[in-house]
Formats: sequence, C-alpha cells, structure tokens
Amino acid sequence: MIQALAVLTTALLFGGMALYSFGFAAFLFTALPPDVAGATLRRAFPAFYLFVIAAAATGAGLLWPQDAVAAGLMAAIAITTVPSRQLLMPAINAATDQGKRQRFKWLHGMSVVITLAHIAAAGAVLVRLA
Repeated sequence: MIQALAVLTTALLFGGMALYSFGFAAFLFTALPPDVAGATLRRAFPAFYLFVIAAAATGAGLLWPQDAVAAGLMAAIAITTVPSRQLLMPAINAATDQGKRQRFKWLHGMSVVITLAHIAAAGAVLVRLA
C-alpha cells in the first residue's frame, strides 16, 4: 500500500509540475492579455510552490523505508523549492515591478532551470519505481 501511495504521489508531483510549466503558463499567455496573464501567474506561483513542497515531502516520507535514493531525490525537490518560493519568486516579482528586464531574464531563467531539474528528478524517481 505504501509503495502504491509513493508512486501515485510522485506521479502527481511529476504531472503537476509538467502541466503547470508547459501547459498552464503557456495557455495563460495565449488566452489572456499579457498584463492579466502575468498577474494571474504571479498569484498562482505561491500555491504551485506549496504543492511541490508538500507533494515532494510526502513522497520522500513514503519512499524512505524502501528506497533511500528515491526518497533523497524527493526530499531535495522539497528542500530546494523553499528558497525558490521564499527568495527567488519575490526577487523575480521585484525585478518585474522595477522594470529591470535583464535581472528578470536572469532570475526567471534560474527558476526555469530549477523547475526543469525538479521535473527530471521526479521523473527519475518514477523510473526507479517502475
């Protein structure tokens, strides 16, 4: 039962991150005016990061007794999402508000790399569990 919950939690995390990153954000910018899409994303990101932290931490806890490597990957996702939410996201918002385009591009690029690494790590855990 715990194995099944670990797989489902990891799959939820992987799918949720992929959908948010490649579907939701792209959809907003095609369906809404840029200022509305940006404001909507800004409101959604804190909840997205909490979802990632909670799902990854839950997955780590479920996986710990049976697969320390997979649990470690999930814990790393949870832990590294905290500074993304608490430090990087506010810095991106401040750069946007202050019109600092170069700073925004650099910080946003960093957040994209981190998110892609998280998606890859969750995918690696799924492959381990398959």
